[in-house]
Amino acid sequence: MPSDASPDPYATPIAFGQRLKILRTRRGMTRAQLGGLVDGKTASWVRAVEEGRLQTPKLVTILRLAEVLRVRDLSELTGDQSAPVALFTGPGHPRLRAVKDAIDAFPLATARPAPPTPHLQARLARAWAARHSAPNHREVIGALLPDLIRDARLTVRQADRTAERRAAQAALSEVYSLSQFFVAYQPDAPLLWRVAERGMVAAQESEDPHTIGVAAWLTAQAHRDSGPGHYDAADAVTAEALRFLTPLLPEASDDVLAITGALTFEAGYTAARRRETGTAWRYWDEARSLAERLPADYYHPVTSFSRAIMGAHAVTVAVELRSGGESVRQATASDTTAIPSRPRRARHRIEEARGYHLDGQPDVALDTLARAHEAAPETIKYNGYAKAIVIEETESKSPERRRRASELAARLGLLAV
Repeated sequence: MPSDASPDPYATPIAFGQRLKILRTRRGMTRAQLGGLVDGKTASWVRAVEEGRLQTPKLVTILRLAEVLRVRDLSELTGDQSAPVALFTGPGHPRLRAVKDAIDAFPLATARPAPPTPHLQARLARAWAARHSAPNHREVIGALLPDLIRDARLTVRQADRTAERRAAQAALSEVYSLSQFFVAYQPDAPLLWRVAERGMVAAQESEDPHTIGVAAWLTAQAHRDSGPGHYDAADAVTAEALRFLTPLLPEASDDVLAITGALTFEAGYTAARRRETGTAWRYWDEARSLAERLPADYYHPVTSFSRAIMGAHAVTVAVELRSGGESVRQATASDTTAIPSRPRRARHRIEEARGYHLDGQPDVALDTLARAHEAAPETIKYNGYAKAIVIEETESKSPERRRRASELAARLGLLAV
């Protein structure tokens, strides 16, 4: 191992504080950044924990550290290998291998005729509709993706004329967009980045503004979810996409208007992660203005951007700003039933639960997570925030709350049934 390499937290038994320092450094975070994201702790507090001058924090703080550092398992932070609990990386879907094989394959010699681009577009439309309507949405799109990936690549290769090739590249980029929804939060980060980068390359080759916007939105999300060390990259992608799309807005289609709105909110989302309150809400307000220009029943199939989603977005901003009272106020004002997508509705329930938990209402948070599970079990199963709340409440002082949290934990596969 090179002398300047970070040690492996699993290589030898090491203390909690040493693990914390290793994982913080790998995320590119300063002590001040980490402390500020853990309920206002100071840089000196983080240093004291890392150096072993303070005892290992309580479970609630450990869970918050795991949330901020986006560790794969609590054991990665605590060192306890007896009961690893996956948090921000899901358990790995049974169809992941087939999807990965299709993404990694590069067949160069085939006589099979490619399906026409309109045929691919019709299959994609059905796939997005199935994703929004199915509670087991990963299972549904995981079954469709391998053939879609292979066929879309073949269509690009066999396209002869420039216009046909650009249309085929747009379809291929959309296939990669669908793939990113499947691959996200599963235990293969390099695969996620391959999908995001290939989607952006295909989008640029298509020269289609809407396709480019969608690929940029997903790439920005990949950067943002990689931690504070990647926030600048997320902002750069978002800003560049908005510079490209904004001049087109006077005559833009609903889809281009919607992806511009989604990217605008994405800038606010990252600002909220940075705790930049004014900037976050300014971008949310700009996004709402764009949403109001869309038809009342419009719903973007990839980003869910619409008039109906702005209430959910307001909850997300308040939660990321760690404002419990405002999160609850926004949750009360939002209309969950107006969101037609089951997985997006479940995700909104999770954001509401985070808000209630921040506001010191753990019973309401558990009720809300139970409703998220009813809407789309595969959404909550792969959501680290939801799992962190459930795990924390399994150690509640309230016997009834412990029971309810344990039952939900068992349904999520966090505890042995």
